[in-house]
Amino acid sequence: MASSADSQALATGAVMDTQCRSGEAGPIPFRSSRFFCVGSKWYFTTREGFDSGPFASRERAETGLRRFLHVVRLLPEDQQLH
Repeated sequence: MASSADSQALATGAVMDTQCRSGEAGPIPFRSSRFFCVGSKWYFTTREGFDSGPFASRERAETGLRRFLHVVRLLPEDQQLH
């Protein structure tokens, strides 16, 4: 797990997503990449603010996120995280 990763993520290239998504109206809400790098280690963050890592590369962090989301989808709907 990362500690105080939010400020470090901004310093290491976290990018805000400014694109509208299908079905959205009005101003674009704040979004940022789920992936960030601290030193040479990569992490991903969930919507709930959980940081997972470290991973050796961004590609491995992406694999870790896919696995996490797969497990979440297996949970009963009332227990699911995003």
